[in-house]
Amino acid sequence: MKYDIPFRVRVTKPLEGVLMRVQSGKNDLLSPVAESKAEIVFEFYITVDLSADAPNFLGKFSHGPKSARFVYVNSGRQAGQGHTMWDRRAKLSLMSITKEQIEDVFSNGSTRIETIIDGVGRDGGPVCAGVKGLTWSVSK
Repeated sequence: MKYDIPFRVRVTKPLEGVLMRVQSGKNDLLSPVAESKAEIVFEFYITVDLSADAPNFLGKFSHGPKSARFVYVNSGRQAGQGHTMWDRRAKLSLMSITKEQIEDVFSNGSTRIETIIDGVGRDGGPVCAGVKGLTWSVSK
């Protein structure tokens, strides 16, 4: 019972002049599908195995151990930007996504799993480390 589920990450108020990319596998980077001063949007698919009680997130955009999977949003040098002082990665935990949300997306082809994060961290630099208070929702 594996499904390829569409995901969207929206980064609001990104730090001006700092490149952001979603990490794919160990070294590849995904460019945004839309980018402005107000928002950066990434879209990609994650394979989800629903054969157990909890979803198991698989594939090149899913990182970490089975019990703590996450998506990386890289910034600065981690995103391939050469001359910058920023060298960061934000971890977006996938573990709050429910089996019911995945089934909802699979049964309705016009939806996806989405989250919205602030592009600037508490220190004024690009968002980094584990993002607190993250919520994933089913959206059109």
